[in-house]
Amino acid sequence: MRIGYARVSTQEQDNSMQISMLKKSGCCQVFQETMSADCLNRPRLTCLIDQLGPGDVLVVWKLDRLSRSLKDLLILLEKIRLVGAEFESLTETINTTTPAGRMMMQIVGSFAEFEHAMLCERTIIGLRVARNKGRIGGRRPKLNLEQKKEALEMISLGKKKAVNVAKFFDVHPSTISRLLNKSKNLISEN
Repeated sequence: MRIGYARVSTQEQDNSMQISMLKKSGCCQVFQETMSADCLNRPRLTCLIDQLGPGDVLVVWKLDRLSRSLKDLLILLEKIRLVGAEFESLTETINTTTPAGRMMMQIVGSFAEFEHAMLCERTIIGLRVARNKGRIGGRRPKLNLEQKKEALEMISLGKKKAVNVAKFFDVHPSTISRLLNKSKNLISEN
């Protein structure tokens, strides 16, 4: 049985063209979803995959309707394969029911692994270069050095409470708490 999956990201988008193409290709049932492809929990897709059995074919109009990430796409395709079903993308003419289609997906998988390895390598090199330039990763501090001194002074002189200092500098109270803890640790070390 051919089962279609049509997805749009927002309510404003229309999936009627996808549904029409899926039905034209022989899908007797079409699961529809309005959700970003980046979202890992797509209930209608999960329900569709759970219903697949040996000999069934999950059909999409275009690969990006199933997934935007090659890694996630390969995970989904493996789930489909494990239940004995196949996959077809109408636009990219990928069809795992044929030997050529299976080979194409293996090539795509190889490129995905290569791309991931290259990304990891570039990230490591970029972090090394940044560290050599004196930069460290993470979020930028909410308060600059002058603001930190001023906040500590306000609290230590009893002018304001930590909560009020946080409001004054428009930061979360935990930012001021961490600043106070760091300053206490520095004082106790000296």
